[in-house]
Amino acid sequence: MKTTPSFHPKNKHQEGYDLEALCTAFPGLLPFVFENKHQTQTIDFANPKAVKALNTALLVKYYGVTFWAFPDTNLCPPIPGRVDYMHHIAHLVKKTNTENGVKILDIGTGASCIYPILGHAEYNWDFVATDIDERSLKTADKIVTKNNLSKSVTLRHQKDEAHIFTGIIEEDEMFSVAVCNPPFYKSEAEALEATTRKSKNLNKNTDKLVRNFSGTQNELLYKGGEKAFLHTYLYESSLYKTQCHWFTTLVSKKDLVKGMYASLKKLGATEIKTINMGQGNKISRIVAWTFMEK
Repeated sequence: MKTTPSFHPKNKHQEGYDLEALCTAFPGLLPFVFENKHQTQTIDFANPKAVKALNTALLVKYYGVTFWAFPDTNLCPPIPGRVDYMHHIAHLVKKTNTENGVKILDIGTGASCIYPILGHAEYNWDFVATDIDERSLKTADKIVTKNNLSKSVTLRHQKDEAHIFTGIIEEDEMFSVAVCNPPFYKSEAEALEATTRKSKNLNKNTDKLVRNFSGTQNELLYKGGEKAFLHTYLYESSLYKTQCHWFTTLVSKKDLVKGMYASLKKLGATEIKTINMGQGNKISRIVAWTFMEK
């Protein structure tokens, strides 16, 4: 029998949300909490402002974050799923035996800078976080500074949209793991279709579509979509095979995984694995690979 993947055992959000405690930690959540027809306290998960307030409250209460502000147009990451990624790569980190501490490379950190925040809070890791959007990096820098993470998080601008690692990884620099939440759509139309499906699942009117987690074009779209982005990611990882122990990425479309394995074997990967993650009814996956000898 197949079992549905669930949260990592270390994930603090397996039992749902204690909204009363979250409102105490972050009063900005309170206006969005209401009692549904089942007499249960909840929020409107189709409302991006409510979703952002909830995730801010989670960071404040569970991860010691004191400041997390970015434009409403930017992608708001779901904290339970993002911290699950960090817990899963912790197993890979244990295998690296890095002499100079753990250093994570975050590709596409976004305005929220979420992986450095969570990775440092849970594991005290150091990060180099990159993005092609300078405005997002300025916002991320403010978050880093106000949370006293400047000694642990370095931000770098990827100046060339055609590259991912080239122009970022410095000579003789070594990373334990690279993480990435890639853009999933090739066009606004494809993104709109996904938003329509999500709205229907939430029993919302699809005449006025609003992304509940928001997101700018740089965060959501890539020429050729997720498949094209991953092709570049895989190829460039092979150019830096001795400077990063493990390369990892979230993969939205399950049917891309088989092709990734074939490409990685051609590129000389010595070990490839898929880590399934479950959050409620949603199943996602991390694909991880290394060019190092076991």
